[in-house]
Amino acid sequence: MNEPTGLRARKKARTRDAIADTAVSLFLEHGFDRVSVNDIAAAAEISKPTLFRYFPTKEDLVLHRFADHQGEAARVVRDRSSGTTPVTALHRHFRASLDRYDPVTGLNDHPQVVAFHRLVFTTPSLAGRLTRYQLEDEEALADALGEGIQARLQAAQVLAIQRVLARANWQKIADGRTARDVHPEALADADHAFNQLR
Repeated sequence: MNEPTGLRARKKARTRDAIADTAVSLFLEHGFDRVSVNDIAAAAEISKPTLFRYFPTKEDLVLHRFADHQGEAARVVRDRSSGTTPVTALHRHFRASLDRYDPVTGLNDHPQVVAFHRLVFTTPSLAGRLTRYQLEDEEALADALGEGIQARLQAAQVLAIQRVLARANWQKIADGRTARDVHPEALADADHAFNQLR
């Protein structure tokens, strides 16, 4: 009897999440460079080829958590209401993410989130791989904004703003402040940055 496609997809997603969670736990405990793919496969009780079917590279084990946000800026621009400029839609979306304390904004003080960001920001191979994700997002946003150099420049500026704001928020929290304490500054910084972009 064949398994329903939806069930198979959910099972695959659960397996993928379990492998990644195991890997991130090991990375946080021992450091990214001290944990091998063999260590992860053994801890997750799977074979190395199975691990690579889910995650082509070791870096992907960490950065898949950003996949939910892949192409998000482009979606915000495409789905904006009539009469709303792209920059206004992106600004509102970022503010709403700050209000939700979305980890992608850097404004989240859960210890695991702070440790996860530290892992990403301080591991050169992860930071490099994250840059590749950001370049893909930039290309998608440029396509949503239009054609030509103007769209590419605006996409690069928006994503640079979001990256700098998220890193600044994370740093304040990593330095010991709470997300609730940083929140008003994060909103003010976002307003200032997006107003400059306009």
